[in-house]
Amino acid sequence: MNPRDSDDDRPGAAAGASSAAPEQQQQQQSLEWRFAQVFGERAAGEDVQEVDIISAIEFDKSGDHLATGDRGGRVVLFERTDARDEHANRRELERQDVPITRHPEFRYKTEFQGHEPEFDYLKSLEIEEKINKIKWCQTSNNALFLLSTNDKTIKYWKVQEKKVKQVSVMALDTSQTVGDGTTSHASTSTSEPPLPNGGCSKNSDSLNSNLVFPPGGYPSLRLPVITSQDVNLVARCRRVYAHAHDYHINSISNNSDGETFISADDLRINLWNLDINSQSFNIVDVKPTNMEDLTEVITCAEFHPTHCNTLAYSSSKGSIRLIDLRQSALCDNHSKIFEEHEAPGARSFFTEIIASISDVKFSRDGRYLLSRDYMTLKLWDLNMDSGPVSTFQVHEHLRPRLCDLYENDSIFDKFECCLSGDGLHVATGSYGNLFRVFGSTPGSTEVTTLEASRNPMRRQIANPTRPTRGTLTSMTRGVRRGGENLGVDANGNSLDFSTKLLHLAWHPTENSIACAAANSLYMYYA
Repeated sequence: MNPRDSDDDRPGAAAGASSAAPEQQQQQQSLEWRFAQVFGERAAGEDVQEVDIISAIEFDKSGDHLATGDRGGRVVLFERTDARDEHANRRELERQDVPITRHPEFRYKTEFQGHEPEFDYLKSLEIEEKINKIKWCQTSNNALFLLSTNDKTIKYWKVQEKKVKQVSVMALDTSQTVGDGTTSHASTSTSEPPLPNGGCSKNSDSLNSNLVFPPGGYPSLRLPVITSQDVNLVARCRRVYAHAHDYHINSISNNSDGETFISADDLRINLWNLDINSQSFNIVDVKPTNMEDLTEVITCAEFHPTHCNTLAYSSSKGSIRLIDLRQSALCDNHSKIFEEHEAPGARSFFTEIIASISDVKFSRDGRYLLSRDYMTLKLWDLNMDSGPVSTFQVHEHLRPRLCDLYENDSIFDKFECCLSGDGLHVATGSYGNLFRVFGSTPGSTEVTTLEASRNPMRRQIANPTRPTRGTLTSMTRGVRRGGENLGVDANGNSLDFSTKLLHLAWHPTENSIACAAANSLYMYYA
């Protein structure tokens, strides 16, 4: 899949010809979200254990497998149950021009303990088992491969089905009918004491003389038959990548070449080969000579989905740097930088805190980049570094309460973001176990607020006010929408900042979202 080079090919680009108008109208239709599944739903009033809270979610490239990690260091895998039937039915329905409404269905596959609590004796530092990120790797030989990381250690896992083999047919059936109609048994006398010399008798050449064979021998004497009775899933740690980061690892990302990956902490980004865990190459280092001169840290890093030489990393100052590994071994100089300059006079104590980017994601074709800071979602075009293509307001209604959010540390919460496979929609989480879906096509005013529950639309506002738009064109940066659609909550009550939806993932090929609310995994489809 190659990046698109023309603006007319961007997701939802306005068509000049009248024949393309129906397609544009179809793209701008709002998605109708419905509840699909839930795993680990807790009963009313049930307390959630800290170790059970989900901390990472990731679909594989095919969308047939889903992985979650929790604060207890466990990795749980789910597999799609309707995949085979879905592909056949989809082709048949497409031939008949029938709308496809069937949603993906997943089931529990297996789980394993990915990380354990550790202690760094040199630094007297406890390393918790919480899984920060999970990334799927390329599959081979019907085995699944994935990377998981906590604050210090990255592990490479192989999950494969192992057949349990058992001897189902013995070599000798000791109950046989001889010529006179009686049943003869082969027996060994137990009256004699155990034989010396390892069980060998000096008076017998090869066989114990007490072993009696019936006339004609045993007709059923045959070789043992070994059959596979059960199939078990076995997770095995292939490699451990450790002792390469002085600070907490915040992200890992696979390269499209299938051989390398990067890991990033607050000040450095390292490049690894999957087959070599004894060394890594430092490609970005923002650590100053004097730590008192430190002004920004790395918050996230992501490889380009198709260009193996390109990656992007974000900073706590709200900028995204695009680097090219072909330029130099140490990529201290970026090839492009994406940042939005603040308005004069708008700076406050919280400006730099809320500008810190918590997550970045490339679109599937690699043309666009989505970033999430505390207040907004921003969509960037890699061909236009003057500013974001669109800005989606997520927490604008919380601006008057930034002091309260700072006091209870909620202002430092790191929300993730995701894009749909076709690039027409973006989504991110919020407080009160809410998440929001925006239409990313130029001129779209679609904003949908859903709750992570069996009734996702119950917090939906009946008559949202239409987002205000200026006189700028749809492609002009700074198109802000969605900020007026949500008060403190749908009922005008204060949001519960202890319930937050930080982690979510969009299915790579279908309009399906998996999101984590505490220890529960909710799935929705449109």
